[in-house]
Amino acid sequence: MKKIISSIAIALACTAAYANTPQLDTLFESDWQWTLSHSPETATTLGDNRYNHKLSNTSLAAARVYNKHQQDMLKEALKIKRDSLSGQELISYDQFVLEKQQAIRAAELYPYTVQPITQIDGLQITLPSLVSQTPFNNAFDYHNYLARLHAIPAYVDGIIEQLQENMKTGWVAPKVIIAPVPGQLHDLRLHLDESEFGTPFHHIPANVPRPEVFAARGKKELSEHVAPALLKLENFLITQYLPACRDSIAASSLPAGMPYYDFMVKNGTTTDLTAQQIHDIGLTEVARIKAEMQRVMDQVGFKGSFAEFTVFLNTDPRFFYTNSDDLLNGFRDIIAHVYQVLPTMFAHLPKAQAEVKPIPLLGSEQQPAAYYNPGPDDGSRSGYFAVNVSNLNTRAKWEMETLTLHEAIPGHHLQISIAKEATDLPKFRRNGWYNAFGEGWALYSEGLGYEMGFYKDPYSKFGNLNDELFRAARLVVDTGIHALGWSREQAITYLNENTANPPNDNQVEIDRYIAWPGQALGYKIGQLKINQLRAKATTALGDKFDLRAFHNAVIDNGPIPLSVLETQIDLWISQQQAKH
Repeated sequence: MKKIISSIAIALACTAAYANTPQLDTLFESDWQWTLSHSPETATTLGDNRYNHKLSNTSLAAARVYNKHQQDMLKEALKIKRDSLSGQELISYDQFVLEKQQAIRAAELYPYTVQPITQIDGLQITLPSLVSQTPFNNAFDYHNYLARLHAIPAYVDGIIEQLQENMKTGWVAPKVIIAPVPGQLHDLRLHLDESEFGTPFHHIPANVPRPEVFAARGKKELSEHVAPALLKLENFLITQYLPACRDSIAASSLPAGMPYYDFMVKNGTTTDLTAQQIHDIGLTEVARIKAEMQRVMDQVGFKGSFAEFTVFLNTDPRFFYTNSDDLLNGFRDIIAHVYQVLPTMFAHLPKAQAEVKPIPLLGSEQQPAAYYNPGPDDGSRSGYFAVNVSNLNTRAKWEMETLTLHEAIPGHHLQISIAKEATDLPKFRRNGWYNAFGEGWALYSEGLGYEMGFYKDPYSKFGNLNDELFRAARLVVDTGIHALGWSREQAITYLNENTANPPNDNQVEIDRYIAWPGQALGYKIGQLKINQLRAKATTALGDKFDLRAFHNAVIDNGPIPLSVLETQIDLWISQQQAKH
């Protein structure tokens, strides 16, 4: 650790001697290395295994160090002459400065982690998931993993310290999103050996010497260190934190008030839209999409109401698999078809192939229907499309095509893989994330299904419309909850009345929005912007418009704010016009 920090300090001290490009490269690389050394989990997920023996320092002191680092990096960046930069260097510089400014602004609102643990994002979910991204090829890997397990008690102590500070300052979470967490911790603690935590000790490679020793040490770490730490956190939540949690659910009810939610909205959309403007966009989009869905209902000859049609879609056995392997294979078949037609949509495709894997059953009831898990930077493992195989009677066939296009290809897998393979971009851009860009692209990708030969079945078309409706409804309920005084019950009712999702899914979703203010806004806002830019390019270029080239123009710069995307597409349009 000291050696790494010293190296970074030396690198920063030397930046003044360089011309702009080397100075910029040095700044980006030093910040990136600092990030990896202070977030070992991030390093592991990216395939950098130098810190696999560690976990992040979750203490308040570490949060203050992080905030100071962001300030220092911004000061270094502002020493560089921006007007001497152009092209990708200028994009990288502006993005770096923006990210540091956002981090500093967040710390001004509250200098610590606002919600260190919730029902959708806590160590009970992230740490087991991390195991699946950790290598177990040799004895060294197992020594690292044992050390990481040994670090869990200190990691838990830091979480408790954060929660105690939140209780002192009033930055406590809503009760509804903390109530399920003790049960999640309890279940994980009782099943440690068969959970992801214990799996590496069940299948130790033959080349690892004395595997029985590692297996015994693993069981000891789990029973003597991990289990007591989880119990400690579980008891703290039940006896101290949960009673102190707030009954209110709005982010605007926190001590920073509406400015905090405004910040989350800006962060989630990379726009200057207000909560009310987004709410109104959502209402308009919901009305438009529901009218299209009514036309599908008419097409299949359904005579009942929208609500009755949703009951039919969610209960008729024809729409559900009864075997999890059949569900997984169904998704794999869709991916195979996408790959056949993908070259007609893109001028350049990533090398990494998308895979399909099941979400681990333990705790899966609180997880979404599917999500994407990116692969490491070195390409040693592909990213994968994780599918929820619990409660098969809620995993409808009519939503499978849309889910695949969103989470895998041409959605998250394609966009993220393109970015990771863009080695001319700095690492923070290749591995960055802008919610409105990434989720907006994935939702836009769902719509490409019509041009790729999907949604021929009217029920699948309805499923696609339902997913778009769902994203539009998110604009309404997220802003309703956090800015307009909506109750949890009001938000759940709105989703039940305006989507075809199972009621249980809608309840899980509303609790997600309560736990993660502003995040759900990026999908629809991003999709609308990409659609707008495509229409703009089509009008400007006429018969010279190349859809394949347009798509790569959108994603080849890696994740960027929507304002930057618009600037880049305007530039691309000008370049295309100049060619002709």
